[in-house]
Amino acid sequence: MKEKKIMYSIATIILIIDQVLKIVLLKTISLKGKVEIIPNFFSLYYLKNTGAAFSIFQNQQHFLIIISVIILLIIQHILKKETLTKKTSIYYGMLIGGIYGNLLDRIIRKGVIDYLSFSIFQYDFPVFNFADSMIVIGIFLIGINELLKVERK
Repeated sequence: MKEKKIMYSIATIILIIDQVLKIVLLKTISLKGKVEIIPNFFSLYYLKNTGAAFSIFQNQQHFLIIISVIILLIIQHILKKETLTKKTSIYYGMLIGGIYGNLLDRIIRKGVIDYLSFSIFQYDFPVFNFADSMIVIGIFLIGINELLKVERK
């Protein structure tokens, strides 16, 4: 029970950080605006993505909202069977918080606010946000944890 409390606390903190960052961004940068932080490496943008990763499913907000809810239900089902550790509760908290952050954007703003832009060796990564980062890191850590469990058997 303690681990679930940790998980939901982490998810809530991630959601709050994500939304605060987006609110600050919305108040300081105009749509499609750019602020270069580290020249030729890191910039802040204000983009509204009405699709999913890499802009797939553009203008399919209802579909993406339904998919997000289904994924959250699947995670909830997995967690009924999973014994959480302190570590995995943090990983799932990151994942859930990130999903809720982008889901809230889809419902309230009719699209996800993206703002982090990196350019490495002249490759411009797709612009993303804090919630996206938490989803990717959460999935990665959960995956690594599952692989290590399989190796131990």
